[in-house]
Amino acid sequence: MTEKVDVVVVGGGPAGSTTGHLLAAHGHSVLIVDKDRFPRFHIGESLLPCDLPLFERLGVDMKAGPFLHKQGAEFVDETTGEHAFYDFADALPSGARHAYQVERASFDHALLLRAERAGATVQLETRVEDIVCDEHQARVTTDRETISARFVVDASGQDAFLGRRAKVLEPLKGLGRGAVFCHFSEIDPAIHSELTHLGNIKVLIRADGWGWMIPLTGRRISVGFVSNVRAFDPNAPAAMLDEILAASPLLQRLTVGATRSETRLARNFSYKNRAAAGLRHACVGDAACFLDPVFSSGVSLGMLGGERLADELNLALIAGTESDPKALASFDEHMQHAYRSVGSLVHSFYNTGLVKNIFFSKTQDPELRSGLISILAGDVWRKDNRFQDMLMRSSRRQMPQAL
Repeated sequence: MTEKVDVVVVGGGPAGSTTGHLLAAHGHSVLIVDKDRFPRFHIGESLLPCDLPLFERLGVDMKAGPFLHKQGAEFVDETTGEHAFYDFADALPSGARHAYQVERASFDHALLLRAERAGATVQLETRVEDIVCDEHQARVTTDRETISARFVVDASGQDAFLGRRAKVLEPLKGLGRGAVFCHFSEIDPAIHSELTHLGNIKVLIRADGWGWMIPLTGRRISVGFVSNVRAFDPNAPAAMLDEILAASPLLQRLTVGATRSETRLARNFSYKNRAAAGLRHACVGDAACFLDPVFSSGVSLGMLGGERLADELNLALIAGTESDPKALASFDEHMQHAYRSVGSLVHSFYNTGLVKNIFFSKTQDPELRSGLISILAGDVWRKDNRFQDMLMRSSRRQMPQAL
């Protein structure tokens, strides 16, 4: 059977559900397909302030859900005793002043349900087998049917369906190589109260990478480790995380007496899709670029990319220009700017003295500090961030390949 819709969105995660929601709200027929059943586990629980206006547009009440207020980020080096707190309220003027920590299973499901209420059709446990785009139509073949569409959006996350098939994913060297992580539940009530007072993510600096601790509701925390130098053994992820936990007095204190979930492993970090938009197709979220989780940009840039894509694709569909391979060139450049901005900070984090000389500096220039916080908040499209301008100029000289 062949179904006809305006747009097929492959992937129902935050980027895909945002895109599908807004396209449906614009009046287009939208089918969102995802290989999984929702709710489902996913990593990436820490969001950024730049999301807040979009949550309002999507009608998502973050105060009503099982989500935790996040005031900022803390950086800790246990070997030196250094500690730095970056409060989102200290960013450059006009940006949002806080964010949220979320359990991705419930958060992603809530976004998908909002997309369905906006008019998108959602088809779960459906695997995409082929996508063919030509000047006349886009055809998406799943394990159920073939769908004819005017346009297809690849929001398949790190599966990156179109990018991997076309072999246009380019690794970004010098960034993270992979992560091991787990959840701890039944955290001591006093410790959980301490962690949720501000809801900050804690970034633990190590010589071979960094670790994270993210507080969640329900006396739970997310803990993980990312390395930019070590290989990750898929047969022994728990042992690798054991090593990290044993070396961190802070994590030992926070998890004492808690129940640990299974340890998970994620690899193939840090890549960019060199053909993220083209003939009747566009890629958004991790299907377009995955930088590194160190500054929690993945979900936020994915959702903001979905918003921008939906608004520009809406105009193309109305004008009948969606078959033009350059119809979404403005969307693509908009997102490339974001990837360059955050990617410059990530690369400097791993490969320069940024952490020691900037993050832990006791004599920061107030304007530059505010500019750094604005990038940490995901506010990367403003024109008045002097720190961002300096960072990108420096990174163009240092990075082994251009983002």
